[in-house]
Formats: sequence, C-alpha cells, structure tokens
Amino acid sequence: MARSRSLPPRLLGAGFRGFSLLPLAISFVVLVCLSLLAIQLWTTLRAREGQLLEASRESTNLAQSVAQHAYDTIKEADTVLVGLVERVETDGVAGLELARIHKLLVNRVAELPQLHGIFIYASDGSWLVNSQKTLLSNLNNSDRDYFKYHRTHADRGPYVGPPVRSKSTGHWIVTVSRRINLPDGSFGGVALATIDMNYFRLFYERFSIGKKGAIFIANGKGILLLRRPFDEGLLGRDISKFPIFHDYLPKSPVGTAVVQSRVDGVTRINSYRRVEEYPLVVSAALSQDEVLAAWRLDTVMQNAVGGVLVLLIAFIGYRVVRQIELRVKSEAGLVEARNELEMINETLARLASQDGLTGLANRRHFDQSLLAEFSRAQREDSSLGLVLIDVDFFKQYNDIYGHVAGDECLRKIGKVVGYSMRRPGDLAARYGGEEMVVLLPGTELPGALAVAEGVRQAVQSLGIEHSGNALGVVTASVGVAAFMPKHLENQAVELVELADTALYKAKALGRNQVRYESSSEIAAEQAATAFAFR
Repeated sequence: MARSRSLPPRLLGAGFRGFSLLPLAISFVVLVCLSLLAIQLWTTLRAREGQLLEASRESTNLAQSVAQHAYDTIKEADTVLVGLVERVETDGVAGLELARIHKLLVNRVAELPQLHGIFIYASDGSWLVNSQKTLLSNLNNSDRDYFKYHRTHADRGPYVGPPVRSKSTGHWIVTVSRRINLPDGSFGGVALATIDMNYFRLFYERFSIGKKGAIFIANGKGILLLRRPFDEGLLGRDISKFPIFHDYLPKSPVGTAVVQSRVDGVTRINSYRRVEEYPLVVSAALSQDEVLAAWRLDTVMQNAVGGVLVLLIAFIGYRVVRQIELRVKSEAGLVEARNELEMINETLARLASQDGLTGLANRRHFDQSLLAEFSRAQREDSSLGLVLIDVDFFKQYNDIYGHVAGDECLRKIGKVVGYSMRRPGDLAARYGGEEMVVLLPGTELPGALAVAEGVRQAVQSLGIEHSGNALGVVTASVGVAAFMPKHLENQAVELVELADTALYKAKALGRNQVRYESSSEIAAEQAATAFAFR
C-alpha cells in the first residue's frame, strides 16, 4: 500500500515565513481609515438630511398656521359682507336707512380688530355708507381694482384685491369685496371690507423664522399682498411667474420645495398652500443656510474629531507597519545570512569531501560512498562495479619533470576520470597518490570494463609527454572488478581488493591495459593456495 507523502515541517514553516504581513498590515490600516471616513461622511449626510427634513416639517406647519389665519381673517370679513349684500339687495339702495347701517358698520369694525373699514359703493362708485365715524360723501372709488372687477364680472364670490392705500386714512390695506346686484341682475354696486396690513404683519412677526426666513400671502392671480420681511415696494407685485406659482402650484395645491428667491436671491425651504374657498396662496420659508448653520458647526467639530482620530490611527498604523517592515527586513537579513551560511557549509562540506588537486571526491568521501552503495546493492540484489586507475611510471615522471608538472598531469587525468561518470550515481575519486577510482552502482562487469577502457584511451589520448614511458606519453593501467554482493557473505573491501588485484595484473603484464577480477576467480585462487599448503 502506497504511503502518502507530506511536506516536512521545516518546509511548512518556511512557507509561512515566506508570507509577508506588510501588505496585509498596510491594507488593514488603509481600510480602517477609509471606513472611518466613510462612516463620518455617511453620518454627516444623514444628519444634513434629517436637519432639512425637520426644517421642511417646520415650514409646513408654519405655512398651515399662516393659511389658517388668513382663512379665518378673510372669512370673518366676508361673513359681514354676505350679510350686507343680502340686506342691500333685499331693501334696495333707495330704501336703506343709512344712519342705522352706519351705526351697525361702526360696531362691526369695533368688534373685529382685523377690519380697517366696511364700505358700500353705488353702481357709479360713489360712497353710500361706511364704518367711518364721519361719513364722507364726496369721494368715488370707481377707479379701484375691486370696483372694476365686480362691474365686469357677474360672479357672486368674494374678490381679494391687491393691496392699496386707503383714501380715507392713507394706511395700506387688503381688500375683500362682493358684488351687489339690482333686482334685474345688473350691476348695483360693491360691498367692501378692508383689512389693516398691520394686522397680518403683527401676526407674522410672532413666528421665529430666522433672519433670512420669509412669509408671504398673495391672491389667486399671483399679486403679492404682504411679505415678511416687509417691503412697501413689493406690495402689489406680480409674482405669478415665480417658481411657486409657475412650477409647483399647478402640480399640487400643497407642497414643499427648495427655491432660490427672485426677490433677494436667498435659497429657502418653501412650504406653500392654496387657501380653500378663498383665492389666496400663502408660503412660509426658512433659509437653507440658517437651517444648516448648526449642522455645519456640528460637521466641522465632528470632522475635526474624526480627522484627528483618523490621523492618530494612521500614525499608529504607520508605526506598526514600520515595525513590521523592520521585522521583515531583519528576518530577510537573517534568511539571507542563513542561506549564505548554508552555502558556506555546503562549500565546506564539498571541500571536505573533495580532493583539492583533481577536483574529484577524496578518499574519505569514496569510502563513505562505497559502504553506502555496497549496502544498497545487497538490499536490491544489484551489481556494483569498481574501476581502479594508476598512472604508469608516475614516480619517474615526477623525477624527470618535477612535482609541479606532476600535479598538473594528475589534474588533467582527473578531468578525464571525471568525464567517465555517465550516471548521477557514479562517483569518481582520488584514491591516493597517482591512483584514482570510479565507483559504478548498478553496473555489471561488461559495463565497468567499457568505462575502464574509455578512461585508459582518454589518458593516452591526452598526449602528455613522458620520456620515462616506452610509449613516450603518459599512460594508465586499470583494474576492474564487479559482482553482486550477498548479505552476510561479502564485504565492501572485497570489491577494492578485486580491483587492486586486477590492477596489479595489468601492471605485471606490461601496463597501459585493462584487467579485471571476479569474486569466483579470487575464490579459486584462495582454494588453490590452501591446497598447496597441505
């Protein structure tokens, strides 16, 4: 059954250590700061919306109060006019008891503080009777707007005219009038009630609408009757083209809109309302700047506190990120130092297992590898080959050419031997002096012989001059051994002994050649030697 493989703990740790916290820390700090700013902005906008909504409700209630007051005021005056018109049309103008009606009108004006006066005009505009204490009979009001209206309009409803100055007192008044008909239905005169403008002004001044708030009342045609703040020059002005009349009233008789005034340029929250039964429109407006003044102050304070908090968090976050960055750099330095140390250790280990002259493995490394490969060959029932190389007449070479040349000769031969390693498991080593060895795991005798012959030919092909050698160049003798070691029957030294015996044969038979020995041949020789001693 196959065994599952997992990462070693050291590699897992290295993976976690490789993960950098710096980008995560920076992202977290930025996210916190942006979240606080977003919450602050959302809170600020919600507070602004709530402030405007509260101001809208306040202006709506104010407009309703103003409209109710206007309705009540006009209603009381109109009620008096309805009674007068009925009496005049019933009794006729000729049959009126002027003194009695005069007294009645004086009492009515005294009872209703909003009334400035009550008047009855004949069909030619002359004064018949009024509420003044001294009757004036030499005046004519046929030039007034309300008189002209009733003379040309047959409807019997009340008419609220534009503000005018009273001819009797000189005060600004609002007029409410009704048509008087003769028995045949023709125009017979006008009944008029006038309302003192100061009555509305005093009422409007009770409301707290700020320095830039505004209240106005206009008739159905869009003629301004009164406005707070009071401006005499605006009385009677046509505002029918203003947004309230032009854009909003046609859509709904009641509503609220944010409009910039064409009178003074102030942007206000306007709540408007058309008065039922009477042709009147009222509006109560609060300055948007004044409504938002407290909100702006709170916003400045909240933003200041929020800004300081964000800056504090950003500073702390910067310090934390800085510490993380320093830690990361320190860890990176430690990792780099560790890597350098590992490289140094590897270099030292390599130097400790490497021959300094030839660059091949040294004797110590070879001995360790031989034991390891011998054990593996025993476990796996595989063959193990060994090639032992000795430079011919090397002592003479040193004597003739010197040790420096001898070292260079060994260095070149070492390269040739190193090239003989064809598989990753092969090992070439300097065995000692001018002897070199190639360990060939998983190689039987024919393969080992092929490697040995290749080395021999390559050494000769170098063409290194050697006058002490009959061939005139440096040559090598090679001994080869290969067998499949058996557990508890063979030892690693046997392979070396076989190769050494083969090398001895190669030298004895004339050098510059390859010879081999097998374990069966050694066993036969040992048996023959034992028989000879019997």
